[in-house]
Amino acid sequence: MSIAENIKNLNRQIEAAAQRSGRDPSEIKLLVVTKTHPVKTIETALRCGIKYISENRVQEAESKIPFIKEHFEEFHFIGHLQSNKIKKLMKLNPALIHSIDKISTAQKLNDHLSQLQKKQDILIQVNTSGEESKFGIEPNTTIDFIHQVSKLPNLNIKGLMTIGMFIADEDVIRKCFRTLRELFEKIKLERIPNVEMKYLSMGMTNDFEIAIEEGANIIRIGSAIFGQRNY
Repeated sequence: MSIAENIKNLNRQIEAAAQRSGRDPSEIKLLVVTKTHPVKTIETALRCGIKYISENRVQEAESKIPFIKEHFEEFHFIGHLQSNKIKKLMKLNPALIHSIDKISTAQKLNDHLSQLQKKQDILIQVNTSGEESKFGIEPNTTIDFIHQVSKLPNLNIKGLMTIGMFIADEDVIRKCFRTLRELFEKIKLERIPNVEMKYLSMGMTNDFEIAIEEGANIIRIGSAIFGQRNY
């Protein structure tokens, strides 16, 4: 199937998942994961109505984002952010960084932004699956971590991100997403200065419908649009 047809099918699935959970489909931001795909392929998706694109490696983003001629509204960074890549990433003007999980990285990002006299919207990445192979802080340390990061004046915490467990058992996947949503609601009640629980970034090609049912308002989709990646 073509990219255009894949996007139409995906939008139908998003709408159906939203309706099942009594939600407005327009609340859900479709963030397209463009890693490993060339500029021409990305531009095809943009011509088909995609507005938000993302990369998970700064080096790859550098080689593509500046060369995309089709209009897009936002570029998001969704991968693990290394401190030595902060300057390069900031040159690409990310609308949102999804993956802050170390206070040292947050501090270095804040310091660089201070030099630029800029602020940056970020999400805190939480490891809800408990897998050692995944980045993210533990759910039970998230609120303390957010209190620390919230004191950094150039960072605006806008929500939480997680990666569900890659497993066939839907109940296990749902538990990962429900843990994040419950934490999201708990943090809202804390009313921490400089913190707005606006975005729940969770769900990818294999589990986005479950994520929507559990409250996601950003889903990160690659393969369902472009097909399997050629690494």
